[in-house]
Amino acid sequence: MNFTLRAVSFACFVLGVGVLFAQQKEGPIRLHPQNPHYFLYRGKAVALISSAEHYGAVINGEFDYHKYLGALSAAGMNYTRLFGGSYVEMPGKSFGIRRNDLAPEPGKFVAPWARISEAGYDGGGNKLDLAKWNPEYFSRLHDFLGEAARLGIIVEIGLFSSQYGEMQWNLSPFKRENNVNGTDAIDWKKVNTLQNGNILAFQEKYVRKVVRESNAYPNVIFEICNEPWSDRPVLANVVNPYLFSGRDQYPNSIDLPDEATMDWQERVAHWITSEEVGLPNRHMIAQDCCNFRYAMHDSAGRDVLPGVSMVNFHYAYPEAVTLNYGLGKVLSYDETGFLGQSDDAYTRQAWNFMLAGGSVFDSLDYSFSVGHEDGSDVEPNGPGGGSPELRRRLKILGDFLRELPLVEMHPDYELVKHAGGVVVHALSSGGGEYAIYLDGNGPTELRLNLPAGEYSLSWMDVVSGEKKDAAALQHCGGECVVKSPSFRNGIAIRIARRGESRK
Repeated sequence: MNFTLRAVSFACFVLGVGVLFAQQKEGPIRLHPQNPHYFLYRGKAVALISSAEHYGAVINGEFDYHKYLGALSAAGMNYTRLFGGSYVEMPGKSFGIRRNDLAPEPGKFVAPWARISEAGYDGGGNKLDLAKWNPEYFSRLHDFLGEAARLGIIVEIGLFSSQYGEMQWNLSPFKRENNVNGTDAIDWKKVNTLQNGNILAFQEKYVRKVVRESNAYPNVIFEICNEPWSDRPVLANVVNPYLFSGRDQYPNSIDLPDEATMDWQERVAHWITSEEVGLPNRHMIAQDCCNFRYAMHDSAGRDVLPGVSMVNFHYAYPEAVTLNYGLGKVLSYDETGFLGQSDDAYTRQAWNFMLAGGSVFDSLDYSFSVGHEDGSDVEPNGPGGGSPELRRRLKILGDFLRELPLVEMHPDYELVKHAGGVVVHALSSGGGEYAIYLDGNGPTELRLNLPAGEYSLSWMDVVSGEKKDAAALQHCGGECVVKSPSFRNGIAIRIARRGESRK
């Protein structure tokens, strides 16, 4: 290890100790005990909002994550996902992404495992030794988690991912040809099952190592596996049953992991919890469930695994919240970003999901790339978007939520009796606080069911953030009509009964 790396490692150790002492007071992020649909972090109820890079910040040796985290913080984002190194993508090819943080250039993949002197890793450079750890990787991991903690950014560490096909499997550290450990030659669809031969033991050592190294940080959540349904899907439902062709195929199919994948995920969750038994802290576990929407079973059923407190959906509809609110867990829109470069589309998704009662919104942001870690890469880059403008809009949503008494807020299905020409989602408290998002174009009229009282009303443009107070409403109880100003692509309103304390 050279002098620079030793210095970085020592600095990371000091930072880890400092974070450990600090969190003895605050503890890791967890479900809020008064409202488990939001998080408790640093003594406050919080929701997580972000538009973040494509998960390769630590494993891509060319990526300047300090600049990236600084850009997230400056934009008011408080969440990022991070893949741990067990999965990597092909530069310029995987999913049509041209400049992909999760696809390091040849020789730039910083794996958790040490390289040996023998060439032959399919992604460029030498093969890996799965029995030896890579100090450079763990220095980067500690540095990343510590900097994120300092900036108030929560990090979801994705321990595994589906392979999706031979292209990604050919780059896997677990594939026999890429390591010197004689891993079993298996079909890539068996990687994330208990029938993966001797790979399972290497997976366990990797999970336990990452969990131990991350234990001191209060801003960490562990996700078992990204999109675990993709390699071994079981059709559970469809989004639109009226399609004549392609009805049972993506992007109309709602697929779940098969039984073999679920057994393996339960084992991974056990590795996390059992490893932390002997460590100072316990961290939340997230389970990625499916695309779009699906009604998961309760904790006694098979769909939600034991120990899981965060339920993730990708490309989600607001119904993912509605169908699962009774689980009493945080509900996360963990990934979107396949709707092109339109900021409008992702803005609408975020407001609809979060005002339905969601806990997390995260957009894949392709404006973060090597050389553009400040999020300034706005040229077309694969299937999605992301931009400084989108992050500015998401900050408006984050600020809107922070102004609410979140711990008291729940979905309210009786508040809006009718809203002509728009779709609405509403939250309310038991103390006279109401928040409504109107998705569509207006003006329109809201027919509201409000208790008696005097109310202040404030409309907010979800694009500009401009607020416009309406005349006070003196109401004797029951239904009332509130007229909106003109708007396009959505507008929000906050209503508060006067005399109630406003956050």
